[in-house]
Amino acid sequence: MSVDLSLYRLILEASLIVQLVMVILVVASVLSWLVILVKARTIKVAHRAADDFEERFWSGVDLAHLYDGVRRKPEMSGMEHVFSSGFKEFLRTRQHVGSVVDSTHRSMRVAISRESEGLERYLSFLATVGSVSPYVGLFGTVWGIMHAFIGLSGVQQATLAMVAPGIAEALIATALGLFAAIPAVIAYNRFASDVDRVLGRLENFSDEFVALLARQNVVRGTAEARE
Repeated sequence: MSVDLSLYRLILEASLIVQLVMVILVVASVLSWLVILVKARTIKVAHRAADDFEERFWSGVDLAHLYDGVRRKPEMSGMEHVFSSGFKEFLRTRQHVGSVVDSTHRSMRVAISRESEGLERYLSFLATVGSVSPYVGLFGTVWGIMHAFIGLSGVQQATLAMVAPGIAEALIATALGLFAAIPAVIAYNRFASDVDRVLGRLENFSDEFVALLARQNVVRGTAEARE
């Protein structure tokens, strides 16, 4: 007796629970790939924007002129946001020489924290898909095998042809679980590393910018004292 073990037939004739597990895993896989594509583009844009802004910043442009240009933009990039927040706080507190560095640094740290929230958004979803999907697939496998053997309880003589479809549909659930989990885990590890690099660049820029402002403020204060 021949048994149709085509993928379509196995999925179509799987038990309701196994089919539900398959649907969940397919949806999780599709969503994780959407997140992967979005995050890849977001991080690429963040690196490119940081490169462009650092080139302008260290070109010797007047900081006040650069600040005016940045704050007029409808949407600022990560490093532009950090610069804008820091320079705005610097302008507000520069009359107080003792507190200008600390307050500017705090303002930039807040901006970096907000950028971090945006860059890390949806990474937890990838981590969840990567860690949970294999267990969901394993649950579908266990259920499918159990369902296959329960179907043999009333049979006098069991054959491989009778149990093969049930085991095959159960293993499909395991395969789908791995199919959803492996890309999610790889992408999460890659993006977590990329986000750390972007945030590291923002923090380094923040420290360098604060040091630059502190030097300018000291020079200004010395000049005013001589006058």
